[in-house]
Amino acid sequence: MPEPVNPSQDGETEPVRLPESDLESIEASVRKLLDQSAEQVRQLDTLASAPPPSDSPFGAVGMPGFAGLPPQPAPPEPRPILELEGEEYEDELDSLSDWVDDFLVRVYGAEVTTAAPWCEQWQEHADIVAWLHALWLAYQQHKDPEAGLSGLFVWHRDFLTHAMATVRAAGGPLSACMTDPDRPAHRLLASPPSSSRTTAETEESEESEENSEPGQGAG
Repeated sequence: MPEPVNPSQDGETEPVRLPESDLESIEASVRKLLDQSAEQVRQLDTLASAPPPSDSPFGAVGMPGFAGLPPQPAPPEPRPILELEGEEYEDELDSLSDWVDDFLVRVYGAEVTTAAPWCEQWQEHADIVAWLHALWLAYQQHKDPEAGLSGLFVWHRDFLTHAMATVRAAGGPLSACMTDPDRPAHRLLASPPSSSRTTAETEESEESEENSEPGQGAG
């Protein structure tokens, strides 16, 4: 126990005097706290210097993952829709159609005229599918919170305006389709012929295959 504090004759308080046993206990507690603090500093230095695990969901922000959690699969890389085939293509086209019909055309689809044609069977136009799919991918990217507050403005300025002007151009890929909302129409325009070089290579290949076939021997 500390010794009682008695005021001196001149009114000043004398310092508290602790027994040596109490001083030793306090010193031990202080040393323990200092050791704990030093250990925490070492742990923080280790975490800061070690690279995050490759399967860490926090690797992008430089934070280590939680031990025991299963690795998170990386999201699939977006691919141009015309590179897809079979069921994968049909599923992607269904999702694209939902976005185009329920959002894009409803919000941004101007009236159908000769200056802005459209086609109710736009899914049959490969070039239109490619344009709208690219526009949809850009929309998903720019509406993400990571794109910031100006993300959708950038999408409107750099993607929507240009894509819609191309898709619905008066002389564009839909110019032979519906130009009046009361007269649905659909026609695929013929593509340009193959170049002379490609045509020549194709003919040479066909001739080579014909010459390689076993002919009928003379009797």
